[in-house]
Amino acid sequence: MNHLRSLMVVLVATIATTTALAQPTDTLAKIKESGAINIGSRDTQIPFSYRVSGSGDPIGFTNDICLKVVDAIKAKLKLATLTVHYTTLTSTNRIPLIQNGTVDLDCATTTNSLARQQQVAFAPSHFVTSITAAVKKASGINSLADLKGKTVATVAGSTSVQLLRVYRKTESIEVQELAGKDTADGFLLLASDRAVAYVLDDVQLAGLIATSKEPNEYRILKDSLRQEPYGIMFRKDDPAFKDVVDQAVLGLMKSGAIDELYAKWFTKPIPPNNINLAFPMSEAVRNAFRNPNNNGV
Repeated sequence: MNHLRSLMVVLVATIATTTALAQPTDTLAKIKESGAINIGSRDTQIPFSYRVSGSGDPIGFTNDICLKVVDAIKAKLKLATLTVHYTTLTSTNRIPLIQNGTVDLDCATTTNSLARQQQVAFAPSHFVTSITAAVKKASGINSLADLKGKTVATVAGSTSVQLLRVYRKTESIEVQELAGKDTADGFLLLASDRAVAYVLDDVQLAGLIATSKEPNEYRILKDSLRQEPYGIMFRKDDPAFKDVVDQAVLGLMKSGAIDELYAKWFTKPIPPNNINLAFPMSEAVRNAFRNPNNNGV
């Protein structure tokens, strides 16, 4: 029995050591050695991170911010070149792939939450969204309360799932959840009438509606489950890397350059169809730029 216990102790210690080695804590050294940085992206999160026609490198507001971070890392490490690799992430794999070193920066629409801060770190918030629902105008649904007894679409692994469940419990409303694998899949559930509403961030809903086949069929409810800050996500316990990332983002905010990036993606025509989201900067976003912080919700 003692021999078996000793073997178990050794096994546990070996697993712990292997896990620790699999999670790099000196990202700058890793990047300098490889000459490359890996950015986590999305395919359909307009206008934050998306691919045009499903091919090529992703583009978008958050992607542009991350490329500025890449420039800062390149300068910090005194590298002549720094190759950028992209990995498409989902709501369910983004944190594990950050933790194990596959991806260095998650550059999309990840909410900075207190729960996630136990696992990863966040740069100063670059956007603040409102969690609400999109519906078809013909549905007759005018508020979240009208969803009682209905089927509602969400995205697996998103904070909107938890918020919807809290709302259901608090308001004693029963709804049937139907989860999509990503934001585009969730919208398809609404568009195909498999769900009567789609709970997600208001700005992402606006992007999905604007680029849909029949944008005039939809509207976004005024009700809000919660406001949430977006932040660029990276590994915890790496102060040197965090400093470079934070200073790069803060520099964009202090210089006003982030206002120009915002206008480029939210108030002007964007690829692929030159649609203008006409999504002016909210007071919450303006405050995040003027008073930078990485506070979670």
